[in-house]
Amino acid sequence: MQTASKKVINGWAMYDWANSVYNLVITSTIFPIYYETVTKGKKLPFNLSNTSLYTYIIAVAFIIVAISSPILSSIADYRGNKKQFLKFFCTMGSLSCASMYFFDENHIINGLISIVIACVGFWSSLVFYNSYLPEIAAPEDRDRVSAKGFMMGYIGSVLLQLICFVLVLKPTMFNITIGDASRISFILVGIWWLGFGWLSIRRLPAGKGVRGMHSNNLITQGYKELHKVWQELKTQHTLKRFLFSFFFYNMGVQTVMLAATIYGKGELEIKDTPLIIAILLIQIVAIPGAILMAKMSSKWGNFKALMIAVIIWIGGCVMGYYLPAGKPIPFYVLAIVVGFIMGGIQSVSRSTYSKLMPVTHDTTSYFSFFDVTEKIAIIFGMFSWGIIYDITGSQRNSVLAIGLFFIIGFVLLYRTSKLDKHAAA
Repeated sequence: MQTASKKVINGWAMYDWANSVYNLVITSTIFPIYYETVTKGKKLPFNLSNTSLYTYIIAVAFIIVAISSPILSSIADYRGNKKQFLKFFCTMGSLSCASMYFFDENHIINGLISIVIACVGFWSSLVFYNSYLPEIAAPEDRDRVSAKGFMMGYIGSVLLQLICFVLVLKPTMFNITIGDASRISFILVGIWWLGFGWLSIRRLPAGKGVRGMHSNNLITQGYKELHKVWQELKTQHTLKRFLFSFFFYNMGVQTVMLAATIYGKGELEIKDTPLIIAILLIQIVAIPGAILMAKMSSKWGNFKALMIAVIIWIGGCVMGYYLPAGKPIPFYVLAIVVGFIMGGIQSVSRSTYSKLMPVTHDTTSYFSFFDVTEKIAIIFGMFSWGIIYDITGSQRNSVLAIGLFFIIGFVLLYRTSKLDKHAAA
């Protein structure tokens, strides 16, 4: 196959530009800090601590995605309407982000509902977005194209984060409070995601469904399509092994990304401004990191590049465990290390999976298994973080558990690389 036109590639990458503001502003910086401030000392559902409650509701959102996305993706492959699904979840997620403007100490439950819906919208849309990669890029170009998407995402998210940063740090310039500045940031995320997201989706090609008459019962037909892909997947031994290794090391990656701000503010007692600076550093160094890992995978192979990244992640977990409280400089150093490999490991993982896939029109269904593996890993990771914290009273022990997930992922990744070499031979 040939790689699609530059217009299509740029349009596809622009969706990363659009939705990555959710990952930075809502997941990593302003919202976790705002959440910590609003919920601290308040009576919360089930008498949970605010940290545990946050990790649990995020896990619930991922359970919803893990259950719904496989059947929806198979319907999309059957009907050829994944573009409409992508637009729906983009719209749902962005509007939910905007609705978080009303989240305050008097509306905590409503705010938690908005968080769950926004999370479902973001991660569900990625199932359909990722599935375009094998359709628009030839195998030899997928590392580069995948890296371009992540690179665009980091650049776009940093731009909006800087605007929000000014609002939060200098609220008196706009005659507002810090709380107002945070909540206005949530509206800006919704507008940015919706506007650029729709522009991106317009440039993507329409899907091609199964020829012939469509079944009236979409759920039944979707299940049949999913079952067909599952039967095919069972014969793809290298692909299955890769998914298994991806489950463990990505459990570590995503949990660190989702819990880093809570860890920095709650356990390490890092002030708000240094914390936001650290997250910005992660985004900035992730841009050259994604490019470098794409080049490493081209030179040494995808599996070797991924194994190097996982080793660095293991070292990062050990470093994170021993970080002193109240000192931002060591936290900055860890942020640079983590940021440099964060985008690269996600980018190369996505392109590796697309290369291991067989030639098929069921790209969305195939990627649903990739995305569900990721979501279930996050569910386990977030619950593990919360449970270990509740039992031991220290998030440092949660960091050590994440390091164990990376070690297991590395071992399985190494074994998969050997199987891949044997299959190639």
